[in-house]
Amino acid sequence: MNNLILNKAGKIPYFIISVFLITTFSACKKYLDIVPDNLPTIDNAFTLRNEAEKYLYTCYSYLPREGDPTYNIGYMAGDEVWIPYDQREFGPSAWQIARGSQNAADPYSDAWSSRRGGGGPQNNQGVGYYGLFTGIRNCNIFLENVKDPGKVLDLRADERERWIAEVQFLKAYYHFYLLRMYGPIPLVKRNIDVSATENEVRVKRAPFDESVSYITSLLDSAATVLPVIISDRGAELGRVTKPIALAVKAKVLLMAASPLFNGNSDYASFKDQDGVSLFNAGYDANKWKLASDAAKAAIESATAAGFKLYEFPATAFKLSDTTKRQMSIRNALTERWNSEHVWANPNSLAAEGLQRNAMARINTNIGVGAARQQLSVPIKIAEQFYTVNGVPINEDKTLNFNNKYSLRTAIRRERFHVKQGYTTARLNFDREPRFYADLGFDGGVWYKYDSPTSSDSATYVLEGKSVQLAGANNYGWYNETGYFIKKVVDWNMASSSSNISYRSYPWPQIRLADLYLMYAEALNETLAAPDAEVFEYINRVRKRAGLLDVQKAWTDYSSNPTKYGNQAGMREIIHQERLIELAFEGSRYWDILRWKKATEMFNQNITGWSVSQGTEQEYYKVRTIYPQSFIAPRDYLWPIRTYDITVNPKLVQNPGW
Repeated sequence: MNNLILNKAGKIPYFIISVFLITTFSACKKYLDIVPDNLPTIDNAFTLRNEAEKYLYTCYSYLPREGDPTYNIGYMAGDEVWIPYDQREFGPSAWQIARGSQNAADPYSDAWSSRRGGGGPQNNQGVGYYGLFTGIRNCNIFLENVKDPGKVLDLRADERERWIAEVQFLKAYYHFYLLRMYGPIPLVKRNIDVSATENEVRVKRAPFDESVSYITSLLDSAATVLPVIISDRGAELGRVTKPIALAVKAKVLLMAASPLFNGNSDYASFKDQDGVSLFNAGYDANKWKLASDAAKAAIESATAAGFKLYEFPATAFKLSDTTKRQMSIRNALTERWNSEHVWANPNSLAAEGLQRNAMARINTNIGVGAARQQLSVPIKIAEQFYTVNGVPINEDKTLNFNNKYSLRTAIRRERFHVKQGYTTARLNFDREPRFYADLGFDGGVWYKYDSPTSSDSATYVLEGKSVQLAGANNYGWYNETGYFIKKVVDWNMASSSSNISYRSYPWPQIRLADLYLMYAEALNETLAAPDAEVFEYINRVRKRAGLLDVQKAWTDYSSNPTKYGNQAGMREIIHQERLIELAFEGSRYWDILRWKKATEMFNQNITGWSVSQGTEQEYYKVRTIYPQSFIAPRDYLWPIRTYDITVNPKLVQNPGW
């Protein structure tokens, strides 16, 4: 708890501002190139507009770097992505959580104390990690000073209002990030004065519902002032807008309405040192109504701002409709500043840290270190995607997946998915477009911009057995399961005999498809049975994915044709749709936690193909890589480091830790 107790910054006369080098990005150079100068006093930071603007960007600099799997906790802490045990030059702290090694003495991905990968990378002096409580403290310093009309006298009134709203948003987001991990947190509404007593310095955790109310009130206040769109796209892309604030509010309220935090009897006896209950153990159906209304408001704001689901535009390349559909799916994530990115964060670029570790060696120009292949997808995640008919593989009454691990050879009509004449697992055939857009696999086609044929015919193919180019034949840099993450690699990745390049992109924190599915989920929970509006928003996402609408797909192809007609069945459909649509974006882990499904999902074996084998018969044998273990209710919330509990006896530890 040292961030909250020892760093009392409210009125310290000689406070040195912690600054962070923000990664440059050409589309918004002015915004991202700002590196605040070290200033001798807080007062000097708020004398002129230029200096205050630097402090504004300091507040932005604490946004977690979720475009890098090393710091995207949701990416590596669950069961969606695995890496080799003998990985090289890539060891995300959160992966130790997936392996069951979390602990209270020295927690992994400790965003509370800014340790072990919690929050973001080291600053430009190589010191520490981004501390979210430090970020909140800097937000408070900014707000206290910029709200004072006697300071920053050359700042226009409209700019002052906007800057205040931006920092209110950032303060809310940092609180939300911590709340999602730890449950009840201290609310740092203002900084502690340097003259505060020891008792005043020792802050308490606020009840969960109080925390949600405080965060959403900040977001509401910010949304009334923030611009609907960024007018100066050359200088300000990445700064927050009204649609972003409303989208984050919807996320906060959806989390609060979900089973982990709404009516969870596991936390009925969880109280602070004064006997105050930190959770309301009773179920509140109105929380779903609040979440539904917030998601709808966010969608309306985003629509008014011009956001829409991305579709791959016309191109001079000769591409089949099959590949064009895949490009709509892939580029919805990777195309810079596209129409679907309600919030893209240029401070967090999806660069080589993500793309190089996902990329497969699909031609000989790509050297071993240039495509490291380490981000591996367990077989159960590959099985999660629908069939070509848009229903789960265990429900499709027209396609037989009983022998899903048997071998089959691709024929001509399948050539845009699997190389014609190539033998691979039956699991890799007759799947929906997102399966082929998101995943690379042995025999799978991997189209990209520099296709040797300038088309999707006779283009790149991943060959993944141990004796082949993308096989597990390089120590530490190999794929552990046989399934690669194609989705996150921008199609402009270029490979020649003289150069390998990855085109980075601002990480999409929130896509419009996410908002659509949030709304469908929350609205469904408010109804006895789903209505036309629920179907409308999930079907918008499915249409872009090239699938039939829910009603027709289940009626015509599912062995459970009435599943979508009741709340529980539709809930299951919406959950699976989210897991597929938002796969490999760091969402699955948090969704499974808030749905309170982790005991079921995270106590399964991580499995993959026998990637060290060189023949079809041996390679396509399923092997257990790791037996995951999740202990409930303990593992649903992060532990607070034991040291912080010792320093501040007013804190209470999370249940089970």
